[in-house]
Amino acid sequence: MILLVSIALAIFVLPPPWGLVAVIVGATIEIAETGLFLWWSQRRRASVGIESLEGTQGVAVSDVRPEGQVKVRGEIWRARCEGGIDRGVRVVVREVDGLTLVVEPVDG
Repeated sequence: MILLVSIALAIFVLPPPWGLVAVIVGATIEIAETGLFLWWSQRRRASVGIESLEGTQGVAVSDVRPEGQVKVRGEIWRARCEGGIDRGVRVVVREVDGLTLVVEPVDG
């Protein structure tokens, strides 16, 4: 947008040497905005998809011996735990295997 304004100023308002300066400044600002936008949009990991569940915590809604159900981020998932977990125990997701979460009890 700034580039378009600077071009319009260069054509209709400013004398010849200043019109070129206005276009260069406008183009520089546009390039800087684009770089800032790209940096801002890529500064953190995506927070959607099943892969984003690894490392999150939840609660076992049934006994998980070795399979059961856990609630993570408000959703109930099928879960598996080799050591077994009782209902109501806080868990952490270690891995995603298809649509089954591999969980462990939270230490502490």
